[in-house]
Amino acid sequence: MNEVKISIIVPVYNVEKYLSKCLDSLINQTLKEIEIICINDGSTDGSGEILENYAKHDPRIKIINQENKHAGVARNIGLKIAKGKYIHFLDADDWVDYDTYQELYEIIKNSSADLVKFKTYSYDDKTKEIATNPYLDIQWVNKKYINNHLT
Repeated sequence: MNEVKISIIVPVYNVEKYLSKCLDSLINQTLKEIEIICINDGSTDGSGEILENYAKHDPRIKIINQENKHAGVARNIGLKIAKGKYIHFLDADDWVDYDTYQELYEIIKNSSADLVKFKTYSYDDKTKEIATNPYLDIQWVNKKYINNHLT
């Protein structure tokens, strides 16, 4: 594989219901120069088996198994082994559009940004509705940080 452009770090804990959708959204990215670091944080459901199955078919997937230490510790472990020029944290019950990392990489490359925040949506498992989540909206970011270079 060429240079890893983006390392995607995915803490995994008992998310077998959502994990395949998450991993499918990653392995099918239009940007191929990614690594997918999955930290199995002591899952007791079928999450570990799902990870192993995907890793057999895609060498970009790296799995680290650990006792349950929670998402923050899992993310830090992923950071220690990440080889990408840029990092993205993705929760294992989330998914991204297939062109997300290509677009993200182009934005970073063209703007020399150190940090990029992008819009997210919430999915209601019961109603099957997708909606914006005001808590995650960019409106909460201080305006001085938006589209500006800071020194």
